[in-house]
Amino acid sequence: MLGDVLFPPADHRRTTVSLLGWWESKRLTYNLAVGSAGVVTLVVIRGISWLPPGLPMLFDWRPIVAYGLLANVCYTFGWALEVAAQRAWGARCPPFGPALFRQGLAFSVGLTLLPILIVSIGWLARVASIVVR
Repeated sequence: MLGDVLFPPADHRRTTVSLLGWWESKRLTYNLAVGSAGVVTLVVIRGISWLPPGLPMLFDWRPIVAYGLLANVCYTFGWALEVAAQRAWGARCPPFGPALFRQGLAFSVGLTLLPILIVSIGWLARVASIVVR
């Protein structure tokens, strides 16, 4: 199952429309993976905020929506890049969509989980400053 997600077969027709269809057929998987990572990030950060000495955490839905929209704009660049390469190099262009999808998914999930590391370091710095006093 995970292998099917991370190693999908390439689109061998290699037309603009077929490449668009290939990428769009994976958008839901991408959004579910990045969205799930976002939920994990929100839950973990909320948990860290409850640990003493506590961190004030304000919840605002607007940056979350903006992040989701920008992630999907960046996802669209994958399709556009593959189509541009196909047009530039024609038959010499290898089908690199699966590798690009995999790398983009890994980067997006990692970027979505990054606030956990940042907030954890901030919490540790607060604890260290209290201990040093």
